[in-house]
Amino acid sequence: MPLSSKDIKVLKELGSKYMSFATLPVQKEKLELWKSLNRCKMQRPMVCIDQLPWNELNINDELTLQIKDPYWKAIEWDLRTKIYKWTYFPVDMVLEPYITIPKVIHNSGYGIHPDVKRLELVEGTTAASQKYANLLKDYNDIQKIKDMEITVDEELSKQYLQEAEEIFDGIAPVIQGHGLQFHLGVWDYLTQLMSVESAYFDIMDRPEFIHACMERITEATISGIKKANELKVHNDIANTCHCSYVYTDELLPDFGAGKGPVSNNCWAFGMAQLFTSVSPKITEEFEIPYISRMAEYFGMIYYGCCDRLDDRLDLVKKIPNLKKVSCSPWSDRKRFAEQIGDNLIMSAKPSPAFLADSSPDWDTIRKDLQLTVDLAKANNVNLEIILKDISTVRFQPERLTKWAEIAMEVVQN
Repeated sequence: MPLSSKDIKVLKELGSKYMSFATLPVQKEKLELWKSLNRCKMQRPMVCIDQLPWNELNINDELTLQIKDPYWKAIEWDLRTKIYKWTYFPVDMVLEPYITIPKVIHNSGYGIHPDVKRLELVEGTTAASQKYANLLKDYNDIQKIKDMEITVDEELSKQYLQEAEEIFDGIAPVIQGHGLQFHLGVWDYLTQLMSVESAYFDIMDRPEFIHACMERITEATISGIKKANELKVHNDIANTCHCSYVYTDELLPDFGAGKGPVSNNCWAFGMAQLFTSVSPKITEEFEIPYISRMAEYFGMIYYGCCDRLDDRLDLVKKIPNLKKVSCSPWSDRKRFAEQIGDNLIMSAKPSPAFLADSSPDWDTIRKDLQLTVDLAKANNVNLEIILKDISTVRFQPERLTKWAEIAMEVVQN
């Protein structure tokens, strides 16, 4: 669908506003701070805010989309959300001095889609729960998981690049991103295909069946990694991985300065969130061998999300090319800081529940952040703090601004 003159005007205005922030000297300063952290020579703890309840934040229509075309609508959303975050809670985010547009890449996924029922919202909430049916009941069903097929529409990609260069001419340089960043947390997807309950029971009752499922989905993922290598569509210039900034001397030393769009020049991330409820032995048997095979293809790995890992860090450290490890609200931070060492990065996740209360206790929030910083300092730990998975702020965006102010005070002191 062709862009109207109004659409082009919207993009130009957003591009101009974005560049007014992206060209500030502080962007380069933050980049260097991230590089210091990522080489495990931290100057101070770094802070991010991501995965937001955007439906609750559009109080002043700053996030209201105007463009209908799906491709350019995504560009508009990207610019609006970056401008919004920089305006109200920038913390240590980095805006790069150009506008990035994506290539047109199609990924078949695993060829099988979850059968999901969205549950009714509880009154007063904005985050719905979902229930998944079990689609993997026997060995024949495992073959429904197909190898990833990846294709690139080079002609359409070139067309969008030319249009972007015309739209933002005189406003911003344009870079076309190289493509994909791989999510290696295949347990997240597998449990959508069979439900968490079925996965737990089968781990106990049919471990050989679970191994067969993991073997198939691991091979399917590796086929996608290899195909993306052939097509050279790994995203070596992505400056974030799983909400964390990933500027590094080895892979991304400067804005857009990737080493080439193949997997060994890129970051990927993995996790096994449901394993918080199982023993480390289960993690050792059903996760580490599979994530390790996939991780070998990448330059650096961010591991973990909401999973508890302090009781199995010795296992996680065996993952090839590991660089950052998530310390979720369910981890024992003291135990985590004592074990992580000085050659990895502790990616601490403060609980977003503090911001969901009817009236946030800002003193408790400050003390909680200070505890994390103190534990890192006491153990010579390289630390980043990422507030994420925020389901609600009760339609009060100013809570995020207040949290950001407190967090920056804590890490800068």
